[in-house]
Amino acid sequence: MLMNGVKKQFIDELEEGDTVNSMFAVKFKKPPRKYKSRSKGGEWFEVRLTDKTGEITAKYWGDDKIYTNKIYRSFDKGDVIYLRGRVVAYGEGLEISMEKEGLRKCLPEEYDTSDFVEICSKDIDEMMSQLMDIIRSTEEPYRSLLLSLFGDEDFAEKFKKSPAAMHRHHSYIGGLLEHTLNVVRICQRVHELHPELDYSLMVSGAMIHDIGKIREFDVGTTIEMSEEGMLLGHITIGVQMLLERIARTEDFPERIKLKLVHIILSHHGKNEYGSPKIPQFPEAHVVYFADDLDAKVDYTINLKERAETEDLWIWKKDVGHIYLK
Repeated sequence: MLMNGVKKQFIDELEEGDTVNSMFAVKFKKPPRKYKSRSKGGEWFEVRLTDKTGEITAKYWGDDKIYTNKIYRSFDKGDVIYLRGRVVAYGEGLEISMEKEGLRKCLPEEYDTSDFVEICSKDIDEMMSQLMDIIRSTEEPYRSLLLSLFGDEDFAEKFKKSPAAMHRHHSYIGGLLEHTLNVVRICQRVHELHPELDYSLMVSGAMIHDIGKIREFDVGTTIEMSEEGMLLGHITIGVQMLLERIARTEDFPERIKLKLVHIILSHHGKNEYGSPKIPQFPEAHVVYFADDLDAKVDYTINLKERAETEDLWIWKKDVGHIYLK
């Protein structure tokens, strides 16, 4: 039994016929069900497993109803479990048929969380240092506001560890920081082309546009939507966080406050994309397009790199055809 905390099998490497002997995080599980055949006793259940390389379904085929339910109740969503089994073909994909013995919940000291949630390939501390340097290039009162926010140790640690999304883009630890830095840099380049824009407003808006995501997601062995994130969303949370921070800043200009709030509210661009307001001044438009550009580029790069086909194209409903050569 694997006990040394080293995960040697990853989902993207599994092939039909492989023997599975490893740890996986539980994304969700479905309650035990009876077999369709009336002559077959017992129950079975399925679990969606994840690690940093992908997801796969595993099924437990029980002979005894009581024992099957005992196994099912021995772990929960978000836990890491150790299992043995075999990879089998199912439909057009693969799944794991679990052995009846050996499935168990792992203790935290038995595994490394980085095996289950991907971590940004770039140096997170270096990116944070670059972001702080850019903050110092802004004018007052933007500089003091941003330094009070990103200089807050608790906020900064959460910001560095947060993903930018669950699936589409920058969906890994450090992803929010990487995405934010990219959006800020795009805004800086736009300012070089259009120096008449308010640099400090635009860069500050880019830095805070997604701050609500540090509370929108729960990051453990999987990335999940938090209760607050599900009920409010990162735009609403971000506005709350900004206003709370401004309230601690003496004599902060009302118009600048309104513009920064507007950038957060409008950074998805359209009502149907989740923004309660559409951009109403040039700097807000730039933040919206910079955010959308970086997200789409990262998303399509990932689709291209992970495409498992020899065809020239793949097709996704949200972006259309993607040429792979």
